[in-house]
Amino acid sequence: MSSIIDDRLDRRLLATIGVVLLGGLLGILNSSMAAVATDTLAVAFHTTLSTAGWASTGFLLAVTATIPFTTWAVDRFGGKRLWLIGLTVFAGGALAAGAAWNVGSLSAFRSLQGVGAGILDPLVLILLARAAGPQRAGRAMGLMGVVLSLGPVLGPIVGGAVLNGLSWRWMFLLSVPLGALAYLLAMRMIPADPPADPQAHRQRLDVLGLALLAPGFAALVLALSQTAEHAAFTTWQALSPLAAGFVLLIAYWLHARRARRVPPLINLMLFTSRSFTASVAIMGLGGLATFAALFVLPLYYQQARGHGVLPSGLLIAPAGLGGAIAMPLAGRLSDRLGTRGLACGGAILALLSALTFTFVEAHTPETALVLAALALGLGMGCFSAPTMGSLYRTLPAPMVAQGSSVLYVLNQLGAAVGIALVTLILQISRGPVSGLHGVFWLVVAMLAMVLAATLLLPDHRSATAAQEEPALLGKAST
Repeated sequence: MSSIIDDRLDRRLLATIGVVLLGGLLGILNSSMAAVATDTLAVAFHTTLSTAGWASTGFLLAVTATIPFTTWAVDRFGGKRLWLIGLTVFAGGALAAGAAWNVGSLSAFRSLQGVGAGILDPLVLILLARAAGPQRAGRAMGLMGVVLSLGPVLGPIVGGAVLNGLSWRWMFLLSVPLGALAYLLAMRMIPADPPADPQAHRQRLDVLGLALLAPGFAALVLALSQTAEHAAFTTWQALSPLAAGFVLLIAYWLHARRARRVPPLINLMLFTSRSFTASVAIMGLGGLATFAALFVLPLYYQQARGHGVLPSGLLIAPAGLGGAIAMPLAGRLSDRLGTRGLACGGAILALLSALTFTFVEAHTPETALVLAALALGLGMGCFSAPTMGSLYRTLPAPMVAQGSSVLYVLNQLGAAVGIALVTLILQISRGPVSGLHGVFWLVVAMLAMVLAATLLLPDHRSATAAQEEPALLGKAST
């Protein structure tokens, strides 16, 4: 009888995970699809590339600014209700973007989409963690990793295919029926989750904290986007938002340290947990390494090998495929065997794979490049899923929302830093091959830091890891 009940619970869990991942895939795909359409949008609206690029920059800024609000709102309104709101805002923004009449309206509607994605993206992690529980956190995060691995790779491929056969408007309009399907499935499959604490719905919003955190994170992302656009850190377009971002985040740090009646959006005591700090550092550095590799490899294939956009996207697909294969397996194993060994082994494999790209030349066989990309994805998958699972095993339930917010923001910042650094390296390189070498030496350095951080992860099974630092995490929850 107990096995029948367990099977039913597993099927219910898998259905919930599938519905949540469908919604999470919308934002990742839409973001990476739009990134390949900048040239097309510039021509369609008779504007410059930098102006058309605000369709993507505005989306990213809105995502980053909305995430801190989601941290508070999930306990105020409930995860399911907020998820449905996020899907509605996202699909509405997609419909409006598809009907945009000039580049200004497109950027505004893309920003509205970004608000929806800023609600959905951290909620994916929160809903999965709550549905799976600590004992199956690795398994759930491994399935989430399939989306994280394939989304950035599939986006350019799907975007290129759409642009080859349809109007650019369909890049956004396709999200409307998919969003409607995700909404209907979520209504049926995601369980209602009223706050466990009867007082949670009365908890006041940390308005000052939100006013400091949201624009602070957004300013940093803007600075990095401007660095990539101008290929320099020293321009006023990059330095001004960078300085503003640091000032706002320092102000939030001072604000959050003060004892008061309204709890902060993100309690800084979270970072007194060694395993939490190691986990978010690994995911931030991993995001930097991943996006640096995915950004430079298509350029190498186009500039050094003469391939078009679609073939270049297909040639980097093995990197995403490797992550999609490794993350579910590694996540499931981490629930049984612990985190540190799997994460350490994955970091070593990814490091060695990245090192091989520093020896690539213009005529290196493409079979070897594809295998190296596959190994890189496998390695990154082997350290990412156990690391995310470890984070949710060691966080007490009241801190899951805050932990998810920190994890996602740092991963976003890592991606933005990676793209900015790649742009600078390519700017000073002597050619596409030299640029590839420089970028992958950066990736090697990031993965070496990931390897060092894996040694700080807990090396216990789920039940033990959840009790590793109860005193510090207990302080964080107060």
